[in-house]
Amino acid sequence: MEMEKFVVNVDCQKWANVLKLYKEGMKIKIDKMKIEKGKELNTLDSWFQNELPVAIQEREEKHITKPELCKLMKWKLSRGKFRPRLQQMVESNPEEIVVSASKKAFKCIPNLKKAIEELTVLKAVGPATASAVLAAGAPEHAAFMADESMQALSGLQPLQYTVGFYLQYMDKIKPILKILQKEDKSWTPHQVELTLWTYQYLKQADSALLNEALESGPKRKSENTNGNTKSNKKQKS
Repeated sequence: MEMEKFVVNVDCQKWANVLKLYKEGMKIKIDKMKIEKGKELNTLDSWFQNELPVAIQEREEKHITKPELCKLMKWKLSRGKFRPRLQQMVESNPEEIVVSASKKAFKCIPNLKKAIEELTVLKAVGPATASAVLAAGAPEHAAFMADESMQALSGLQPLQYTVGFYLQYMDKIKPILKILQKEDKSWTPHQVELTLWTYQYLKQADSALLNEALESGPKRKSENTNGNTKSNKKQKS
């Protein structure tokens, strides 16, 4: 099947087409939720993909604040499995410790193992949440541990949420990124993750949009739906 070849035989055009469907995938997900919860996820996802990366990039020393970490946790739980206790725990972290830990983490980049370890000293912050912080502030180096993104890759089942498993996940992303960057150097690990999420979610939803995106032909015209990671990178440069 055409869809089964997507991850194994990386076609730059098809990956770009699927990436542009991220918002459509989120819309399908949101439409299945209760109205208020869906509205909240829509707002939080827009903030995480667009506003938070800019805020972190603009700081003299990259870091995340306590309110941002709490909001990021709310985004993560809204997008995946809701665990209210994690939200309560993350809110108990002192502001100065959040700032200090995240500054240390971003200084460790590109060493993702050390960066994750610096962030996981915070209460309720495991490798998955830490990866979200890094994906927001350093999308050119890190991808978020989204369940769907990991499920789209072979050899990563059953899913685990450890530092070692995150590094295995990144090792799967790197060769894909290398192929994509041969055609377009602005591709990032975070964009690869978003594309994998979109592919897996639309595949599970049996959406005709995915079949259309995988058909050969000119690239689909669409607004930027890649979390502004390309534009953010240009602003930084």
